[in-house]
Amino acid sequence: MKIGNLAVPIIVVAAVLAIIMPIPEGLLDFLLAINVMLAAIIMLNTIYLKSALELSIFPTLLVITTIFRLSLNVSASRLILSEGHAGAVIQGFGRFVGRDNLVVGFIVFLIIMVVNFLVITKGSERVAEVAARFTLDAMPGKQMAIDADLNSGLINESEAKERRRNIQREADFYGSMDGASKFVKNDAIAGIVITVLNIIGGLVIGIVMRGEELEQALQNYTILTIGDGLVSQLPALMISAATSFIVTRAGADSNLNSDLLKQLFYNPKVLFISAALSFAVAPFLSPIPFIILAVALIFVGFKLMKLQKEAEKQEEVLVQENEVEEIRKPENVVSLLQVDPIELEFGYGIIPLADVNQGGDLLDRVVMIRRQLALELGMIVPIIRLRDNIQLSPNEYVIKIKGVEVSRGELMFDHFLAMNPGIAGEEIEGIKTIEPAFGLPAVWITESQRDRVEMLGYTVVDPPSIIATHLTEVIKKYAHELMGRQEIQTLIDNIKQNYPAIVEELVPKVMSIGEIQKVIANLLKEGVSIRDMVTILETLADYAPVTHDSDMLTEYVRQALGRSISRKFINSNKSNVITLDPKLEQIIMESVQRTEHGSYLTLEPGVTNTIVNSLSRQVQRIMQFGQQPIVLASPIVRLYFKRLTEQVVPGLVVLSYNELDPNIEVQSVGMVSI
Repeated sequence: MKIGNLAVPIIVVAAVLAIIMPIPEGLLDFLLAINVMLAAIIMLNTIYLKSALELSIFPTLLVITTIFRLSLNVSASRLILSEGHAGAVIQGFGRFVGRDNLVVGFIVFLIIMVVNFLVITKGSERVAEVAARFTLDAMPGKQMAIDADLNSGLINESEAKERRRNIQREADFYGSMDGASKFVKNDAIAGIVITVLNIIGGLVIGIVMRGEELEQALQNYTILTIGDGLVSQLPALMISAATSFIVTRAGADSNLNSDLLKQLFYNPKVLFISAALSFAVAPFLSPIPFIILAVALIFVGFKLMKLQKEAEKQEEVLVQENEVEEIRKPENVVSLLQVDPIELEFGYGIIPLADVNQGGDLLDRVVMIRRQLALELGMIVPIIRLRDNIQLSPNEYVIKIKGVEVSRGELMFDHFLAMNPGIAGEEIEGIKTIEPAFGLPAVWITESQRDRVEMLGYTVVDPPSIIATHLTEVIKKYAHELMGRQEIQTLIDNIKQNYPAIVEELVPKVMSIGEIQKVIANLLKEGVSIRDMVTILETLADYAPVTHDSDMLTEYVRQALGRSISRKFINSNKSNVITLDPKLEQIIMESVQRTEHGSYLTLEPGVTNTIVNSLSRQVQRIMQFGQQPIVLASPIVRLYFKRLTEQVVPGLVVLSYNELDPNIEVQSVGMVSI
C-alpha cells in the first residue's frame, strides 16, 4: 500500500489523539505553524477557482481542519493551565498583537472573534443554505435541458452523461456545504468558550495553586490565552473566508482575481468620476492621499480606454476574418440550398397587415388557409413563409412556389375591391383594376362608398382578404406539386393508426410511396379532394396488383370517389353538360400510345385544332347562361381529353360517366365533334 493512502487517516487519528495526549511545546509550535499556512493555502485556492467543483473535497476539508484546529486549541490550553506557558508561537502572537498590553490584546482578540463569528461565519452559513436549496430545486430543469440538447443533436451521449454527473456532483457539493458550514460556526463558538475557560482557569491556578499575585497571574495567563485564541482564530477566519468565497462563486466562469479586475475596473467613466470625487473631498480631508489616489485613477482610466480601443480594433479584425472564413467553408452554402415550398413576399407597405402589434391578421388568415385546404382538399399545406422584400413596390406582393414566382398582385390601402357577381347592373365610380385571384374585372372604392356599393349587389372585400383568397387559389392550382412523398407518408401514417390492415397490405408490398404520390398528384391537379384517404388506399389495393399505370389507377380511384366528385362540381340534381361525339372518342382511343413510362396522345395538329375549336364554341354557349361548363366522357377517354384541352381551357371540368352520382340527372346541351 502506498504511503499516500495512509497520510489522511494518520493525520485524522493523530488530531483526535492530540485532544487527550500531551504535546511538547516545540511540536505544538510546528503544528500551529502548519495550521496557519494550511488555512492560507485553502483560502488562496478558493480565490483562483473557476468552479466550485474544482475543489469538491472542500466540505470534507472543513471537517478535517476543524478537528485539527480544535485539537491544537485543547493541547495549547493544557500547556497554558499546567505549565504556565505554551510555546513561542502562542507567546509571540499574544505579545505582538497586544503590544505587551493586556487591554489592547484582549480588544483586538474580541474584534477578530466578532468579525469571524457574526459576519463571515453567519453569512457563509446562510449563503450555503440558500445555494443548496436552489441547486436542488434546479436539478429537474437542468436534467430536462440536457435531454433536450441530446434529442436535438447538440450533444452526444457521452457529453450528456458527463453533464448529468456534474449536476449530481454540484447538488451533492452544495448539500454537503450546507452541513459543513455548521462546523465553521460551531468552531468559532468553541473558540470563545475555550478562551473564557482558559482565562478563568489560569487565574484560579495562578493565584490559588501557585500563589501568584492577581496582576501577575492576569498578565501571564491572559496574554497566553489571547495568543492561543488569536493563533486559532486567524486560521478559522481564513477558513471562514474560504467558505464564503466558494459558496458565492456558483455562477462564475473564471477565477475571482480575473472577475474582480474585469468587472470592477472595466468602465473608464467610473474611474474618472471617482477621481473627480477624490479631488472634491481632498481640501476638506487629508489632501495628499486623496490627490495621489485621484491621479492614479485618472491614469488607470486613460490606460483602460486605450486598451479598450485596441481590443475593439482587434475584435473587428477577428470578426472580419471569421466572416471570411465562414464564407470559405463549403458547408456554409448548405443552408442556402433550402427552398421554401410556399413563399409570400410583400413590400414594406403591406407589413402592417402581417404585424400583430399593428392590428394585422394576415398570419391568422394563413393559418385558416391551411385549415380550410385540409378540410376542402384533404392535403397538408406546407409552412407558408412570409417575408418582406424591399425590391418590391410598397403595396405589391409576390407568391412563390418552390422558390419560383407564380403570381403577383398589388393593393391599394384604405380602399376596398368591388366585383360584380353578375347581378349588379349599375356602374360604380372608382379605380378600375383586375382581381388577382380569378382575373375578373374589379374596381377600387373608398370606405365611404362601401355601403352603397354592397346595396347595389357588388361583392366587396378588404386587402387582407384579397391576399388570402389569392394565396388560397394559387395553392389549389399547384397542390399537386406541393404534395410530395414526405406529405404522403404523413397521411399514410395517420391512416395507419386506425386502419393498419389497409396500409400493411398496400405499402410497400404492392405500391411504393412514390407510386401513391403520383396518383394523389393526378387527383389534386383536377381539384379532387383526397380527404377520403381510406377509400383511395382501398381502391389502390384492389387494382394495383393488376396494373401499375398511375393514370389508370387514378381513373379507378376517381370512380370510387364518384359521389364526392359529382357533388363538388354539380350543385343541383339536374345539370347541363357537354358530351363527346362517339366518333371523336373512337379517334382518341385509337391515338393513345402506351409505353412503360405511361400513355400519351398522338393526334395530328389539324385534328387537335378542330377538337379545340368545337369545344370552345360549346363552352362559350354554356357560359352565356351563367353555368359552369362540364364535359362528360367515357371512362377510357376522360383523362386523355382532359390533357388535350387543359392548356387551351384551363380549369375545365371533365367527368366520366362512371363518376356520376346515380341521383343526379344530366342533360346534354352540346356535343364536341370532329
